[in-house]
Amino acid sequence: MKLIVKWLLSAAALLFVAYVYSGVQVTSFTAAMLAALVIGLLNTVVRPVLVVLTLPVTVLTLGLFLFVINALVFWAAAGVLDGFQVRGFWAALIGSLIYTVVGVVIESALERLFAKK
Repeated sequence: MKLIVKWLLSAAALLFVAYVYSGVQVTSFTAAMLAALVIGLLNTVVRPVLVVLTLPVTVLTLGLFLFVINALVFWAAAGVLDGFQVRGFWAALIGSLIYTVVGVVIESALERLFAKK
């Protein structure tokens, strides 16, 4: 149940990002659900590989390169979907930052909602 609620809230977060930032466009809630799914899959499969491959650069930049990796994953998700567009790397960087902040709030709320007593 928690996974489905998180997926729906992540899709709503993508719609929020598209609403507050013009560099990201989402055509519908269905497109947002697919985009949230693809972003989640890319974060699970591709992001760890990128983090390991770019570890020296990440260490040299004191972890700031992780923002670039997040932006690339966000941009890649937009590249494979039709209803989700990002207008370039900088738009992906800003959009991924907003999406991450909203995602942290969602995760915090879900932990409290589904806390085991």
